[in-house]
Amino acid sequence: MPESLSPALLAVAMVGGYLLGSIPFGLIAAKLGGQGDIRNIGSGNIGATNVLRTGRKDLAALTLLGDGGKGAVAVLLAWLATRDKGVDAQAVLTALAGGAAFLGHCFPVWLKFKGGKGVATFFGVLLAAAWPVGLAAGATWIAMAFLLRMSSLAALTAAALAPLYTVFVFDRPYPIAAMALFMAVLIYVRHKDNISRLLKGQEPKIGGKKDKEAA
Repeated sequence: MPESLSPALLAVAMVGGYLLGSIPFGLIAAKLGGQGDIRNIGSGNIGATNVLRTGRKDLAALTLLGDGGKGAVAVLLAWLATRDKGVDAQAVLTALAGGAAFLGHCFPVWLKFKGGKGVATFFGVLLAAAWPVGLAAGATWIAMAFLLRMSSLAALTAAALAPLYTVFVFDRPYPIAAMALFMAVLIYVRHKDNISRLLKGQEPKIGGKKDKEAA
């Protein structure tokens, strides 16, 4: 651990990142938009895809931007706090803040630790922490979604490849790779039901009537 990072700064990055990430934008957007509790609609997930089931594309877009933006903000605040502390310290703090924000989205304390699946926040964190990796992961999602028409499989593929992109393609610091790996593992945990349906050949495709995906 870089000596320039004090315990207090580390704690602020992790706690602050978690609290930022735990803001349930989907729940807030749906309620303010007059759609009620999003947890009682569709899959019950608080992500943008489930918000879209209300028929309000504007609320879904706000949720997508909010969920991605909160991860990016957590990383950028950590980056600003370490501008004069060296590259190693900056990598460590941004990785901790980004990982904490992602954890907060998936397991928000305000919602009894029942949050979203983390895809939008995953991309927001990556784009802020290592934008080439974020773009590569995003391109992977788009390509897989276009070819196979499965949102969950696209997300799982992008998550699996992100740590590899970080180390072997873009040569980013190992703390960033560790953060990408941490988020990938949690994405797989949060998509366990989707993985089960994929293995059974029962996962609905994008645009299908029974699409149960949520970001």
